[in-house]
Amino acid sequence: MSGDKKSGLDNPAFEAGSEVFTIKTNGQADDPLDQPEEKQRATWGNGIEFLMSCVAMSVGLGNIWRFPFTAYENGGGAFLIPYIVVLTVIGRPLYYLEMSLGQFSNRGNVKFFKSLSPYLKGVGYGQVVGSVCVATYYCSLMAITLFYLVNSFTGDLPWGQCTSEWEQELNADNITCVDATAIGKTNNSGTTISSSELFFTKEVLKESTDLSTGIGNPEWRLTLALLVSWIVTFLISAKGVQSSGKAAYFLAIFPYVIMITLLIRAATLEGSANGMYYFIKTDWDKLADADVWYAAVTQCFFSLNVGFGSIIMFSSYNDFEHNINRDALIVTTLDTFTSLLSGVTIFGILGNLAHNLGVTPDEVISSGGAGLAFISYPDAIAKMDAVPWLFAILFFFMLFVLGVGSLVALHGTANTVLADIFPKLKSWHISAITASSMFLIGLMYVTPGGQFMLNLVDYYGGTFIIFIFVLFEVIGVAWVYGLENFCLDIEFMLKRKVSAYWRITWGVITPLFLIVIFIYFCVKFQRLTYAGHDYPDGILAFGWAILGVSVGQFVFWILFDLYKHRSLGFAEACKKTFGHENWGPSGRARCESWRKYKEDALQASRRKNKGFCRKYIDILIGRS
Repeated sequence: MSGDKKSGLDNPAFEAGSEVFTIKTNGQADDPLDQPEEKQRATWGNGIEFLMSCVAMSVGLGNIWRFPFTAYENGGGAFLIPYIVVLTVIGRPLYYLEMSLGQFSNRGNVKFFKSLSPYLKGVGYGQVVGSVCVATYYCSLMAITLFYLVNSFTGDLPWGQCTSEWEQELNADNITCVDATAIGKTNNSGTTISSSELFFTKEVLKESTDLSTGIGNPEWRLTLALLVSWIVTFLISAKGVQSSGKAAYFLAIFPYVIMITLLIRAATLEGSANGMYYFIKTDWDKLADADVWYAAVTQCFFSLNVGFGSIIMFSSYNDFEHNINRDALIVTTLDTFTSLLSGVTIFGILGNLAHNLGVTPDEVISSGGAGLAFISYPDAIAKMDAVPWLFAILFFFMLFVLGVGSLVALHGTANTVLADIFPKLKSWHISAITASSMFLIGLMYVTPGGQFMLNLVDYYGGTFIIFIFVLFEVIGVAWVYGLENFCLDIEFMLKRKVSAYWRITWGVITPLFLIVIFIYFCVKFQRLTYAGHDYPDGILAFGWAILGVSVGQFVFWILFDLYKHRSLGFAEACKKTFGHENWGPSGRARCESWRKYKEDALQASRRKNKGFCRKYIDILIGRS
């Protein structure tokens, strides 16, 4: 081999070739073949269960609640362009990457990262922290959904009309409450607000914007709804994929029936066309705003569940040769279609609200976050002429089903990590422990200041942390382990060549895109606010603590492993920490076959004796 700088195939980690990809004869316990066989893991009943579970996981409240509001904040239709670009060069490649890693390794995300390279186990733990953060506040949204569902079993929907208490309170500020059931424009010249919005903030959340004395005590009705949500999630997750796989058919298919019904209803509302036009109207100047691109990345992560460990966890229960290439394309395409469907629907409803209030669509909603789904949709349902209560029941039941599908995946990520650490514990014991713990954490979201906490944890724990560790994940796989190594693993597993599209995105476009956006975000970082209100320093410090602990543990594991192997010398300690000695598929016969396959590919590549640039270009286009 020449003295040229080495690519992923020839980098030092791979060059420990006699250690990594050949069968050792020195009997060291580091080699996967020298370790005892792992306990047989559960598997999906069939490939359709896996596909339906992925659809239920990815198609959730992120499409109904988060996507329309993110588009609303970032210029409506202008947001669609960066979102589709990000989906193509980041979302879809990462989805397929994580599917491949989970299926090849047959391990949960923490155990998988540790086997790929010891220093990467911090990525696994960081993703678990992010999953728990999202799962806890995600379930609080399901609790709100249950609250609305219970209140829908009445002929007169409680958010349909203003109450005398609300009107008396608003009159002092010269604000007029408008019934959600009202049709046509109002004649009020002053500021107006819909009864559906007041019901959400004053009756459901009992929201307080003054956090100087704390976030308050949990609201008892939402607490009960939160408990019921976790009980349902526990029952589905109790037996792992054996129970969740069967429920996935209903969780994935039923929401589309109601969603299409709502779209038809929204299209018939007066003024809806203006709202839909606002959704697709493109402001080209927004494309130069890096904040919009950052929002597209975070939305893509949240919607697809990329970076949370759920995809790795689900795919780890697949058969080794399952066609995940097909499944990745189906799920990512369907997820995008669902986001667009919900966006058109909710902006049609916004157009109707704007028509009734005599304002433009961008002035309709003054509250942020989950308010869009729990204000605009109920408002449209209240305006229905025939059995609005039935549509309300179906819609909020659909929202709950969507939430369960995604929450089961997040819950399963934590369950799989504990199952890998404590293999003797029964599945339902682990599920009960994690569900109970996350219920207790989630109580802070059903307080008067709960939406402030939700926004804080979503920003630091559900967005910032996930973004950082996805960047570590991509660099660790494509550059430290090596792009060619990873592609050869997939080729061995699926018996098909990895296309240039996947190679170029994994090796260049995706990591570069993530790095540029992350740098810009750090430069433009501003103090977090919620609905125009500042956070007290103490509460804001809580968000920084989540981020600091998550990133700090990643650094800690690197230093710990270097210290543990200090007696071997610095160079050997680095090789132990950043090497891949424990990596490989499960099963002795399969691992031996994989090593032979890699040895043959390595020898063929070395014979070409190319420089770094030429070799890496060949790797990217699949010609190596």
